[in-house]
Amino acid sequence: MMNAETVDEDSRRTPIPTVMVVEDEVLIRVIIAEYLRDCGFLVVEASNGDQALSLLAHADKEFDIVFTDVHMPGSTNGLQLAQWIERERPEIEVILTSGLARKADAAKDLCGHRQLVEKPYDLSDVEQRIRRLLKR
Repeated sequence: MMNAETVDEDSRRTPIPTVMVVEDEVLIRVIIAEYLRDCGFLVVEASNGDQALSLLAHADKEFDIVFTDVHMPGSTNGLQLAQWIERERPEIEVILTSGLARKADAAKDLCGHRQLVEKPYDLSDVEQRIRRLLKR
């Protein structure tokens, strides 16, 4: 399912995982996106759930992981986005994040098998969670 490729020393194609980061707080989004790029992932950024839905529904790009905030402006929050992905693009793994205790508690109840990372999160923890999901 991974879409971009590089060539290693054996001339074999090695897929590069693609992660969508969905976060309305610009500084948080930029920090996690740059960190994940430095870890070797292709990263696509979305500023809210509506933009993420548009990218997922209409892009020719394949995504492996969506890392999304739960609470965002617009008509689609992170939980709704995760539910849409589960219905329409079940091959994509979802990691939810929230800094609001009430939203985090609701996400824990609703996220089922999805992972939840509470803010503030450790960047290396997010990377390791992504890598574990990619190994599935």
